[in-house]
Amino acid sequence: MVNAVFWKLRTGTPWRDLPGRYGPWQTVRERLRNWTEDGTWQKILAEAVVKDDAVGEVEWGVSDDTLVAHLHERAALIRSRPALWEDTAEEALDEEE
Repeated sequence: MVNAVFWKLRTGTPWRDLPGRYGPWQTVRERLRNWTEDGTWQKILAEAVVKDDAVGEVEWGVSDDTLVAHLHERAALIRSRPALWEDTAEEALDEEE
């Protein structure tokens, strides 16, 4: 489910274009809405940043199937703007289907 959310946020495509391997787009969208409202999404992002720090300066991005670690580029950005992925999630939830 997390991979589906990251795929959507990374690509910026309409919810209906979410690849079928992630399950129904409606389910993913509703899960993200619930996670955003109850604070789970923020905890997921915080855990990802903590793991980045534990390994060193790591940029994490998203591939179609997994959360992939890449060196440098976004690690500093995520640490300097922790709300970046939260804002992106909020924008995605405001999009039309």
